Amino acid sequence: MTPRLLVVQPDDTDPPASLGTWLTDAGARLDVVRPAAEPLPELAGYQGVVCLGGEMGAMDDLKHPWLRDVRQLLASAVGNRVPTLGVCLGGQLLAAATGGRVVVGDAGPEVGPAMVAKRDVAWIDPLFGEQPMVLDVMHFHVDTIDRLPPGAELMASSHKYPNQAFRINGCGYGLQFHIETTTEIVLDWARTAPEVAVLARPGELDKDRLDTAHEDIAETWRPFAARFVRLAAGELAMADQARTTLPLV
Repeated sequence: MTPRLLVVQPDDTDPPASLGTWLTDAGARLDVVRPAAEPLPELAGYQGVVCLGGEMGAMDDLKHPWLRDVRQLLASAVGNRVPTLGVCLGGQLLAAATGGRVVVGDAGPEVGPAMVAKRDVAWIDPLFGEQPMVLDVMHFHVDTIDRLPPGAELMASSHKYPNQAFRINGCGYGLQFHIETTTEIVLDWARTAPEVAVLARPGELDKDRLDTAHEDIAETWRPFAARFVRLAAGELAMADQARTTLPLV
């Protein structure tokens, strides 16, 4: 089976990039939709959903009214046990859509290459189980998930912000960080958001450092993406968790 994945791209500056390559290499077909410019399709016919990042806030509906439609789609996907992956803003939207809370992080932005650590339940998770204990990631965010949705299970944490990755209803995965980026994408963000980039540790946004970081991220997350495709194809069993009623925001 070739699983068909709906890829929601909220922002032109954050395309599927490396994650898109890993998903297609694993056998998925991607339909990329930009909700700011076109309506979201029905979920019927899709075996999985991926939601990418963006510069807007997860609840910034006044400026971006289509965000509500994205949250509703994510809540519907998870409620119907469709494998779903949210990356950075996508993870925040998934959290908000299912009853969590996203706020401006009181400890300040996270910027640049970093590591997060798996939590106990992740070791028996279909996607995270084979991941290493410490995971290479890329940060470039101001907002953070400060309260997980009811029933969500924590997959990964860091010292600064504990809710780095979570699972909801056994099929939905939210990541606070980026895995899809390239060096060029991060350098573009640094140029367009210098007030955020300046908060990175010295040298962390240098090209050579970003190149090395992205090699490590690819080694860590390419297998994860392949397992997500297997999950969407029905070749990998979802986490054994009862359905719950998920609130629409």
